[in-house]
Amino acid sequence: MMASSRFRLFRPLTPLFWQQPILFFLVKWLLLSAIVGLCVGSASALFLVSLDWVTHWRENHRWIIAFLPLGGFLIGCLYHYWGKDVEAGNNLLLETIHRPAQIIPLKMTPFVLIGTLATHLFGGSAGREGTALQIGGSLADQFTRLLRLRPRDRRLLLVAGIAAGFGSVFGTPLAGAVFGLEVFLLGRLKYDALFPAFAASVFADLTTRAWQVGHTHYHIPLVPELSAGAVLWSMVAGAVFGICSVVFSGLTYAISGFFKRKIAYPPLRPLIGGALVALAVLALGTTKYIGLGIPTILDAFLVQLPPYDFALKILLTALTLGAAFKGGEVTPLFFIGATLGNALSYIVPLPTGLLAGMGFVAVFAGAANTPLACTLMAIELFGADCGVYVALACVVAYFFSGHRGIYGSQVVGQPKHLIYGRHEGRNLAALRGNPKNRFPDKP
Repeated sequence: MMASSRFRLFRPLTPLFWQQPILFFLVKWLLLSAIVGLCVGSASALFLVSLDWVTHWRENHRWIIAFLPLGGFLIGCLYHYWGKDVEAGNNLLLETIHRPAQIIPLKMTPFVLIGTLATHLFGGSAGREGTALQIGGSLADQFTRLLRLRPRDRRLLLVAGIAAGFGSVFGTPLAGAVFGLEVFLLGRLKYDALFPAFAASVFADLTTRAWQVGHTHYHIPLVPELSAGAVLWSMVAGAVFGICSVVFSGLTYAISGFFKRKIAYPPLRPLIGGALVALAVLALGTTKYIGLGIPTILDAFLVQLPPYDFALKILLTALTLGAAFKGGEVTPLFFIGATLGNALSYIVPLPTGLLAGMGFVAVFAGAANTPLACTLMAIELFGADCGVYVALACVVAYFFSGHRGIYGSQVVGQPKHLIYGRHEGRNLAALRGNPKNRFPDKP
């Protein structure tokens, strides 16, 4: 009787023993995510401060733009002679998640940091997310060998590193976490990486803020009451944003292919591309379409801008990135989306600031095929009031972009529609070329 009573007394505690593997997983990844977040958040802080410095220096010494071809040649030489194994950038990270091979070289971090800062210093039109992702992924992967992690754990670590890089560079930890889960497999989320991604993104954001590095604040002045008409117009705008994302990714890919076919020596590609961008800046008489373009993005929420701003940004960014300069696509996509939304306000009966905010995230959602992350990003940046509007725009843009995007190594995990059923298991780069190409092993 005594033994039976003792057993009944401790029976409520027995589930704790069954949960030991889960507790071990949480503790293990809490520690790993904290380490990754600390490293990546610190690197993001250094990158953001450096990027802010070179941007201000360029704007105060605009003669430096004349040397953009030379800067491009130096970047090309850096990667051609010493960085061929990391030249694929974000696509290398995604390929490694799908098919883990060699450890991503640590030199990816300084190479992309130097390349991106040089691009912005000399006046290229590029962003910063690509740099943050590569820093996050390459730093995180170094712990694979150090801690002798298994391939499954290595995938989780890479996802955590990507989430940390994205969340810390934009100050959006929730969006960063979901971006890490959403970006490498179109149409599916990697739920086993849920905790590592969220923990790493939060720790990285906290670390960047601890270094007292701030982020740009955006504001939508007016969000109207939801109505049937507003919903329909939001979906129309989302379709336009999705088509715009296809134009951007397609043009960037076409320019990159053209340079590769016509110019055999890689360092000459950014040299010639840099000369074209510098001439365009001279002809336009303004620097608003190069660099990050943050002042114009902020203006898009408040005042009417020329309706062609988004088109010029598409051209200069596609030329910069297609010519193999370094940097990201996301902040230019923010510019393109915000100014396109601003232009749509001439004909769409929604507030200018709201359309700018919708375009800000929806063009990115279509180009990166990450509608959930982009919706969360809008809520983190603009507030929850705009949630339904931006969600509609992001989802519609996602469907209208089809199986195209800025990340060629992104794999179709679940097709967007039944008509794309045969695309499952193939990556976007293969679908652009030979649709029969697929990864050896389906994810």
